[in-house]
Amino acid sequence: MPFSEQRGIPHHLLDVADPSREFSAASYIRLAAPIVEDIYRRGKLPLVVGGTGLYLRALLRGLFDGPGRDPKLRRRIAAVADRRGSRFVHRMLMRVDPASAKRIHQNDTVRTVRALEVSLLAERPMSDMMRERRRPLVGFRMVLMGITPARRELARRIEARIDEMFDGGLVDEVRGLVREFGPDAPVLKGIGYRQVAQYLAGQCDLERARYLTLKATLQYAKRQMTWFRGEEGVVWFAGNGDDPEVAEAIEQYLRGRGATRDKTLHPSIPLPYREDCGRQGMSCHDQTRQTPGEGAIEVDQPPRAPQPIEPIEPIEPIEEEGVHAKTAS
Repeated sequence: MPFSEQRGIPHHLLDVADPSREFSAASYIRLAAPIVEDIYRRGKLPLVVGGTGLYLRALLRGLFDGPGRDPKLRRRIAAVADRRGSRFVHRMLMRVDPASAKRIHQNDTVRTVRALEVSLLAERPMSDMMRERRRPLVGFRMVLMGITPARRELARRIEARIDEMFDGGLVDEVRGLVREFGPDAPVLKGIGYRQVAQYLAGQCDLERARYLTLKATLQYAKRQMTWFRGEEGVVWFAGNGDDPEVAEAIEQYLRGRGATRDKTLHPSIPLPYREDCGRQGMSCHDQTRQTPGEGAIEVDQPPRAPQPIEPIEPIEPIEEEGVHAKTAS
């Protein structure tokens, strides 16, 4: 996000990831939780804004202390999925971790493989470990809000944003990343980056890369909405984040919850929002600003006494086949 678009609002966790390294939900928690605590201690209202549902869920509910990644085992499980199909490895997961298998769709190969990997390495169901996890943030009162723009308007804005990215130098940026970090750098897995990397490798023309970026972004937006629709406790507001009516409705809601006094709120893109956190998945908004701006609340009152929240069901792991999966006892 360019500094000019931040409108005087302190943002956190922008440009913090190393392009050559994987950035996970665990990485995000390690960076975001201390920032949230610091903003709260200073008497301000932190906001978590973004669209990465897993990162938000991890921040609010925590991650389990399970085994790390095992690329070799993961490749073996993925190879089984390629040969036998996603339903086969899902049945493997059902044997090892029935609770996870019930929560993970049989066609969701990525999550199934991960759950199998974790359960096999730990020699116990991943779902059991997730129930034992610790919350990164304790004692906060959460306010979850989402914005639901009209589909056609959302699609129009997504297409305009992609045109802006390509016209603003995305190709040159990706070319520089490939030159510095190589064609397999983790950063090149992102939407837009991946498609442009394919163009630079001669796998498609530039117009095709732009089309594939648009298609992938629209699909991702649909998955985001499906994810957040499944989250409990989200209050939804119809419209766009820059609609004055939406901003007023959200402000009134927050005032009713005791989150603001006479300050202004301008919502950001569709996604959950908290009374204690910053940009979900990427940045945090510190509500100490000079001018009202998009994506933040300005609060000058002392924070209310934190109240505990009820635990939320975790995301389930994945299991595999052909890797000596033990049946859950």
